Amino acid sequence: MLSCVVLLWTLLILPAASAEVSDPLPDPDGKPADLSKPVQVFILLGQSNMLGFGRVGPADKQGTLEYMIKEKGKYQHLVDDQGKWTERKDVRYVHVMDKRGVDFRDMEQFADMKNQWLTVTGNFGPELGFGHVMGHFYDEPILVLKACIGNRSLGWDLLPPNSQRYEFEGKTYAGYKDNPGSWTEGAPKQKVNWYAGRQYDADTSHAKAVLENLDKYYPGARGYEVAGFVFWQGHKDQNAAHAKRYEQNLVRFIKTLRKDFNAPDAKFVLATIAFGGNKLSGHGLTVAKAQLAVSGETGKYPEFKCNVKTIDARPFWRDKEGSPSGADYHYNHNAETYMEVGDALGRGMVELLTQVED
Repeated sequence: MLSCVVLLWTLLILPAASAEVSDPLPDPDGKPADLSKPVQVFILLGQSNMLGFGRVGPADKQGTLEYMIKEKGKYQHLVDDQGKWTERKDVRYVHVMDKRGVDFRDMEQFADMKNQWLTVTGNFGPELGFGHVMGHFYDEPILVLKACIGNRSLGWDLLPPNSQRYEFEGKTYAGYKDNPGSWTEGAPKQKVNWYAGRQYDADTSHAKAVLENLDKYYPGARGYEVAGFVFWQGHKDQNAAHAKRYEQNLVRFIKTLRKDFNAPDAKFVLATIAFGGNKLSGHGLTVAKAQLAVSGETGKYPEFKCNVKTIDARPFWRDKEGSPSGADYHYNHNAETYMEVGDALGRGMVELLTQVED
């Protein structure tokens, strides 16, 4: 039976880490991290919900962050005694993304969407909850590095290198670098200005560029370690061909990322899609089951034991009646959903960081 043991004395393997993560989290102390130690980097990837559509205000609108803080008493660590947003001086938040209008083959140009200490400045994704957990857990400097853009599928845009073509219902579907996404053998290919895996190439290239110019993004930093990856994606794969292939693509995605960033021991946490909560069905449910299948504790992939964990996000779904909008594909812009997913991903990462195989 596959199992992991949580170290009670976390200091044995993580000299500067806190042994526990409080719930709820305490207010950040406002102190900078110890910059004599390498920055612990967590790379966040996905599509639009990783990008972030959690609504901040107004305070009288159900499901916004301000409403959850003022009316429900949640997430008090995000505001100080004067009601202003707190700022973590030990967690740097960077978001890089494709520039609009740039040739799709150009991997070098990208936009710095965020380059700041972790705080609330507008719509947010799981990085907010995740970053606060990491900042509480570590004494080392933390870089939450998000490299993503919306409307991207694992079966096409984020397809990792070495993915092969496959047949499904009379069509051939693209392998890595193929164009278009699918075609019928013997018929002319209708090529597009894109290729399978283009977004994987772009996002990883942009993240590497940040790490190569670390002082711009974490002033005063002295080296770094890629400690983990965080993934929240799946909406665009809710079609028959991509959903069926999702698990296989996800396994390859995890392995390839570790290789690309020379981080074989980096932990990997992901959250399932959760549209409709427990009512999720059809191809969406197929995707969610694939995401759950790769979690290390299932034993299906022994190499993922104690280093990959999936968070089932369906319990964090909130209906539109208690949310700022009815955009279900963006979780109704519900701030609680984004905060709870981020917090769960952070605690899942801590669990992996404090586990050893028995």
